[in-house]
Amino acid sequence: MISEGCEQCAKGGKMVLFVYGYCDQRDCFYCPLGENRKNVSQVYANERAVESDEDIIQEAKRMDALGSSITGGEPQEVLERTCRYIELLKDEFGSEHHTHLYTGITGGRENMRRLADAGLDEIRFHPPFEQWGDLHGTEWEEILHVAREEGLTPAFEIPGIRAEEEFLEFLDEGAAEFCNINEFEMSQGNFRRMQEQGYELKEGHMSAVEGSHEILETMGDHEKVYFCTSVFKDAAQHRNRLKRMAHNVRRPFDEVTDDGTIVYGKTWVPAERLETLGVPAEYYSVKNGHVELAWWLLEEMLADGDLSEGEIVEQYPTVEGTVVERTPLA
Repeated sequence: MISEGCEQCAKGGKMVLFVYGYCDQRDCFYCPLGENRKNVSQVYANERAVESDEDIIQEAKRMDALGSSITGGEPQEVLERTCRYIELLKDEFGSEHHTHLYTGITGGRENMRRLADAGLDEIRFHPPFEQWGDLHGTEWEEILHVAREEGLTPAFEIPGIRAEEEFLEFLDEGAAEFCNINEFEMSQGNFRRMQEQGYELKEGHMSAVEGSHEILETMGDHEKVYFCTSVFKDAAQHRNRLKRMAHNVRRPFDEVTDDGTIVYGKTWVPAERLETLGVPAEYYSVKNGHVELAWWLLEEMLADGDLSEGEIVEQYPTVEGTVVERTPLA
């Protein structure tokens, strides 16, 4: 079963809103956060550092977001901030802008009520790993029912460390709506700790941990369990998000690649030179000290001797506009 939030994520339609980098679960050896996100109060919308509410709205519009996922750190640790951002998104984009939140604490009824009142749709709980298998009869079982009573869709989202049938029991009992299992991964933030615990990378993979797929033998056949692979996250979710953004911000002469990057040409001539050559205004843009234009047009003009130098630039469609590759032409 794929939830509405996951369907949007697969389309690249979910903006990731990182609201807080601190978390009271300080001993999770598998925490993937890197130095720029762990134990910081800076807010990020996708990769954009947020300095104002308008930054969040602009980023959502930039990618034509269908919804937003609220994450951290621990979003419930800054509940007022979290609720304000959910309200901001709902006020701007309407109730159909789907929101889900990841949390590693229960929070209690008051938190569930406040999140629901703010407009949160879905809450995904990640109980501490050491408690897996002993969740029945605890606050973790209670909060599933409380969240539903307050109008939220309760679910589990866990890393694929090992199979745990208790999560299936919660699904069968109707307490949780679904259970997402993320393929266990190594990152720059947890690589050393993961190695100390004896985990190894799967052969031929940059992040997936050896053995994580074995969890499917126990849990994979359940209709309410969804296994999200590291390849899918990179190849589908992230790439599709970039594509949405690229098609939304591209200029008439930009080319969008299958990876969601933007390609254009760059040359160092006065704009008057292009006018003299009869290049239509929509095929180029004048910048400080250079001109950007359709890459294929640049190639043609260089081949014909109309221009003497230039380069093809490939970059991400993000606000930062990180350049992926430059190819000199002469």
